Amino acid sequence: MNKKRELLVSTSLALFYDNGVNSIGINEILKISGVAKRTLYSHFESKNTLVLAALKQRHETFITWLEEQLSDSQSDQEVVEQLFNSLGNWFDNKDPKLGNFRGCFFINTAAEFSDKGSDISRYCSEHKEEVRQLIQKKLTSDHPLLLDAICIMKEGAITTAYVTGKGSDVTSKCIKVLSAL
Repeated sequence: MNKKRELLVSTSLALFYDNGVNSIGINEILKISGVAKRTLYSHFESKNTLVLAALKQRHETFITWLEEQLSDSQSDQEVVEQLFNSLGNWFDNKDPKLGNFRGCFFINTAAEFSDKGSDISRYCSEHKEEVRQLIQKKLTSDHPLLLDAICIMKEGAITTAYVTGKGSDVTSKCIKVLSAL
């Protein structure tokens, strides 16, 4: 990837994740990145294409991270424990690969776009589906309700941790509930 393009995407991702997509303008991205407006528009035709590039970068980071966290799981119980303990580390800002926790970038971004048919909303949905598929591959049973429960609780845990600031409480409760299934 071109270094200026990479800088624009990384800067945009950091600003969008910390502040929201709609509260960050192109001029602020240009000021912080030090990239010229002409260079930005030679790589991205609009702010939305820059948002998509930021989403793609975060998706790649998150999927790689999740694969690493679940790589040595040998049972459904280990998938649950490793997933929610890893999320707990992220919630508590103890995972440098995901950075400081500000909720889910995909949930946050999708919430800012009312058009569910937009490329941005569709990409956020595709990210969630890929995360679901990755978790499904790690499970040893084919019980569809277990996968649904894990994914719904994961989303709820992310949102609850962000809103309440009680990440370790919510993850330990998720592990207990899912272990009882």
